[in-house]
Amino acid sequence: MPLLAINRLTVDFGVGANRIRAVDGLSLTIEAGQTLCLVGESGSGKTVTALSIARLVPTPPARYVSGEIRLDGQDVLRLGQSGLRRIRGGVVSYVFQEPGASLNPVFRVGSQIKEALKLHRPADATDAEVVRLLKLVGIPAPESRRKDYPHQMSGGMQQRVMIAMAIASQPRLLVADEPTTALDVTIQAQILDLLRELKQRLGMSILLITHNLGIVGDLGDRVAVMYAGQIVESAPAGELLRRPLHPYTQALLQSVPGLATKAPRLTAIPGSVPLPGSLPTGCRFHPRCPMAQPDCAQKSPELPEVEPGRWVRCPYWNVIPHAAPRTAPCVP
Repeated sequence: MPLLAINRLTVDFGVGANRIRAVDGLSLTIEAGQTLCLVGESGSGKTVTALSIARLVPTPPARYVSGEIRLDGQDVLRLGQSGLRRIRGGVVSYVFQEPGASLNPVFRVGSQIKEALKLHRPADATDAEVVRLLKLVGIPAPESRRKDYPHQMSGGMQQRVMIAMAIASQPRLLVADEPTTALDVTIQAQILDLLRELKQRLGMSILLITHNLGIVGDLGDRVAVMYAGQIVESAPAGELLRRPLHPYTQALLQSVPGLATKAPRLTAIPGSVPLPGSLPTGCRFHPRCPMAQPDCAQKSPELPEVEPGRWVRCPYWNVIPHAAPRTAPCVP
């Protein structure tokens, strides 16, 4: 049984004429010990999908219209408040992209980590355990740094504290929502190395949300590419990077700078992700797709398994010549 199985999840915001669909019939699975990268441009619905795993999207304004979210064998959409409190932190924990905004500025970082311990592991809520967690995430001199306030730490150290808080409850699934955003390239690499090391040491599964395909091949086992609230391609990470099948995935890879690229300008995808309230008819990517066919504007494509372990939401994936990535993405 997968650790996480989302089946045809649909999430709306608003009601009636003001209703917009942020996630539309999304399905994905994460096995125990697996890292799944959820990739797509801003506005694709990645964060709403991630927050829905623990039902953290406020209702209202959101509404879980249909679908199923099975986490560690439990249907999250049917749990009461006590059940949700057990899985939040106990089964799934989150690391967000702005650690400075996530940490409470008026409490010392050690106290904030200890609060997570009190909720999920009260017997271990000690200064010694706080120090051990800080040491585990690579913070030097943890005995003294646990007494620091968030503003006394750099962005990279704040993110390490957030990871320490997330793993304090010993979750089975860690959701990292663009954890390297706003960090410099060197610190990005350190945070990714830390996530890889913690996964191996603690046996966690990871859902890594990113718009940077450059880190996918370095960290991910599988990749799900999301566009306008839908999964458009899902495949093993290495296969997807070597041979992307959906035009959107190809366009994302073409826009990633590579070390061997000598083009005067980066390749950009024309237009932008459509707003949830004004989605085009047919294939949602067809207004921006260089390979669009006349019927793409009328027919909404399904997501079939076109090869073992590969799903593609494009009926022309094997008909139209597909452009290969210019070069391997540059991993920070």
